[in-house]
Amino acid sequence: MTVGTQPITAEEFERLALLPENADRRLELIGGDIVEVVSNNYSSMVASRISFFIQLHLMQHGVAGYVTGADGGYRVGDERYIPDVAFVSKSRQPAPSRDAYNAIAPDLAVEVLSPSDQQDILRLKIANYLAAGTTVWLVNPDNKTVEVYTPGQRAYRLGPADTLTGGDLLPGFALPVKDIFPE
Repeated sequence: MTVGTQPITAEEFERLALLPENADRRLELIGGDIVEVVSNNYSSMVASRISFFIQLHLMQHGVAGYVTGADGGYRVGDERYIPDVAFVSKSRQPAPSRDAYNAIAPDLAVEVLSPSDQQDILRLKIANYLAAGTTVWLVNPDNKTVEVYTPGQRAYRLGPADTLTGGDLLPGFALPVKDIFPE
């Protein structure tokens, strides 16, 4: 759902997004428009499972970094995004950000589709993430697939019989796609 009708700057967006009346709203700046992020319980559950597996991997393998959930915002170029799950390595950010929108784009952004997502907006976000050096996992709960977008590489899709790996970002991370979905 688009809230504004006139393109606004990142500075105007942050001023509006941080107003007290917007404290309970999840707002993104996409293509100069303010977009309110609306999810559902199932998509949130899927994102939570992915976050759990990433956190567990970090702890078990001593990978230094920070994982945020659906309240962690990021500056991606001139845009402001709130991925469902994100990871930033400690080598890129020595201390966790306390800003509403982290000045550092994440190393990994996980976007879990929900019924309110629009394909054109998702494609724009993916392109901007890639331009910022961010790997994207686009998770589709309806068809139980994960599309993997890595800067400078060809995108690919994984199904329930496949295993999602962390590549260079999360060495040793391996998650059967079927385990992402709770049923």
